[in-house]
Amino acid sequence: MSDKKEHKQASRREFIQTGMRWTLGVSLAGVATAAALKVSADDYVWQLDPFKCVYCGRCADYCVMTPSAVKCVHAYDLCGYCDLCGGYLKPDANALSTAAENQLCPTSAIRRKFVEDPYFEYEIDEDLCFGCAKCVEGCSSFGNGSLHLQVRHDLCVNCNECSIARVCPADAFERVPASNPYKIKGDFSVGTDQSNPA
Repeated sequence: MSDKKEHKQASRREFIQTGMRWTLGVSLAGVATAAALKVSADDYVWQLDPFKCVYCGRCADYCVMTPSAVKCVHAYDLCGYCDLCGGYLKPDANALSTAAENQLCPTSAIRRKFVEDPYFEYEIDEDLCFGCAKCVEGCSSFGNGSLHLQVRHDLCVNCNECSIARVCPADAFERVPASNPYKIKGDFSVGTDQSNPA
């Protein structure tokens, strides 16, 4: 009788061990399948079309990344290097200076550098930028639109369904080939490859 009991217990133990092995095997197969799907999903990435963007500010609020993977970029060849830059200065600025109260950007992510009278160069500090589009709106309203937004692919996790794309009022987000992931207005920077902004 005790032999039967031991045999029964051994069978239960074997059953549980076999069940756990199967569960582990199925889990690993699921992970491998997900990894394979991720590779094929990377053939296309999300990008913002700067010609459709309406500067709504949702890029800053709806991205799953904190801060947002959407950043302001500057097409230098389009820029007028203006002293009175609509993307840098508030419309009602007291002075044309770098004082915080005169800057349009809430995080001072735009750096202004004197070139020669009356020209200034504007650079974006992407670590400070969170994609609010205030500078883009100002540049488009009072300038030539050289400041615009782009999804930065070194930051983006390429969600299956982009949370910003779902709420974009202009349908400006679209899937583009990963081999050419940026939609830059003009040149991003002199001597920089447009497919990989630095």
